[in-house]
Amino acid sequence: MDATTPDPIPTAASDGPPDALDRLLQVLDLRHLEGWGPRGEEDVLRGDSMPGPANRAYGGQVLAQAILAADRTVPEGRLIHSLHGYFLREGRVEEPIDFAVERLRDGRSFSARRTHAIQFGKPILSMIASFQEDQPGYEHMMPMPDGVPAPDEVGSALDELATLPEGADVRAQFWADSAFELRHVGGSLYLRPDTAVADRRTPPATQMVWMRTRRPLGIKEQAMHRALLAFACDQLMLEPAMRAAGKSWQDVGASVPMASLDHGMWWHRDVQVDEWMLFVQTSPTAQGGRALGTAKVYTQDGALVASAGQEGMIRLPG
Repeated sequence: MDATTPDPIPTAASDGPPDALDRLLQVLDLRHLEGWGPRGEEDVLRGDSMPGPANRAYGGQVLAQAILAADRTVPEGRLIHSLHGYFLREGRVEEPIDFAVERLRDGRSFSARRTHAIQFGKPILSMIASFQEDQPGYEHMMPMPDGVPAPDEVGSALDELATLPEGADVRAQFWADSAFELRHVGGSLYLRPDTAVADRRTPPATQMVWMRTRRPLGIKEQAMHRALLAFACDQLMLEPAMRAAGKSWQDVGASVPMASLDHGMWWHRDVQVDEWMLFVQTSPTAQGGRALGTAKVYTQDGALVASAGQEGMIRLPG
């Protein structure tokens, strides 16, 4: 931010090579570019990408970087509370991404920013975000569903992905090396579809997933936790539509082309991404080669910390 220096990015958790979380934090550590933007170097930053399937930059990574670029330009004490972004083009992992931030408004309590993520002179993501000072006010929230199994009662997707044979689907390998641990209530879609779909009169377009980083983050800065939550959301948002369609991630990219189109998100309370969060998800509709996914994100003790919505291209046969 303008008046503060962000928390330093931690070094590797051990003397060994960087793990997936280390690599993610490194690409989120954006660097300034000199002489760019209407207010000089502080308004354009550059970042790199993590390896991704088919050498495409992962959309959640670009979104998290755009959030942190905008956060660098707002007055101290203001945190992102909402965003809407459009994924415009595929990003390439081998090419740095420039993040140009436009300062739209700084009011007494709120700041608005527009960020363009640019490669080869063209935007790959356009995002507008709002930031607010911490203020008191009336509160209410929808409660977390009752009877959800605790994280230690749900199998880890990492254990499932560890059974992948050599040469398995590259997308599944990408998730196996994720910075986050996921525990799908009722089983994941990584290796096979929801086998219970065929036994139900109405295909389920819902799911619940526990998630947290694979080890403690080591960063107190709330802006980083909120950006990492946006990163995490992107990998889950369209799964309820896939579940309803009887598809797994093994189908995506082959018989079922799929891509994120836009992403909306609202942060309601502070979040700690290295503590268990429950994603309560639905897909209200799918039509015209598009599907809508929504999520409410809860802490383990039941506080609603964020809500998200995403529409994606998912070309399923009619």
